[in-house]
Amino acid sequence: MENIVVIGGSRGIGKAIVLQQLEKRQVYSMSRSISEISHPNLIQYSADILQDALPEIEKIDALIYCPGSINLKPISSLHIDDFRNDFEINVMGAVKVIQHFLPALKKGTNPSIVLFSTVAVKLGMPFHASIAAAKGAVEGLVKSLGAELAPAIRINAIAPTITETPLSASILRNDRMKENMIERHPLKNYLKPEEVAQMADYLISKAAGAISGQIFQMDYGLVSFKI
Repeated sequence: MENIVVIGGSRGIGKAIVLQQLEKRQVYSMSRSISEISHPNLIQYSADILQDALPEIEKIDALIYCPGSINLKPISSLHIDDFRNDFEINVMGAVKVIQHFLPALKKGTNPSIVLFSTVAVKLGMPFHASIAAAKGAVEGLVKSLGAELAPAIRINAIAPTITETPLSASILRNDRMKENMIERHPLKNYLKPEEVAQMADYLISKAAGAISGQIFQMDYGLVSFKI
């Protein structure tokens, strides 16, 4: 059975990925809180990825780093610490995890890594300066490591639009705001975590063996279309 490590697997997109993978892979889920999920194929670790030591795993076939942030403020209200914190969560956490698990990934079967960006890197949005800067660095990391780790390990990123998770609860906090968000997207919807989990599942599969160093927009047309 393949081994998959999901960082941030207790909530949102990470939780959806864990639930999707449990029937076919051994899942190691690491996050600050332990989820209520129980399954013979699930091993959970409680850890602050930025502060705590990471466990040793002999062989890893896929690594998915899900932690992120939504820190939406005008540039005049953002402090340097806001930028620093977003960079730590989105970039340095990913770097730490990749460095730690790289030897185990090299022992895996067709190993791959999936990180997360945001549509705000490609589409300029007000109040997204801090998170767009951090996720822009994630995209640069994907491109660089895609070249460096080829052909042994593939790495790609998913760049979702707004997704219905606890992280976005304040943005989708009532029916009117949800309807406005739907209307903003040309394909008249926004993402559910299960949709993003399906893309992650594809990217770590053998079917995606030709794909590395790519950023996949899951945007319901927001970035690509003007209708």
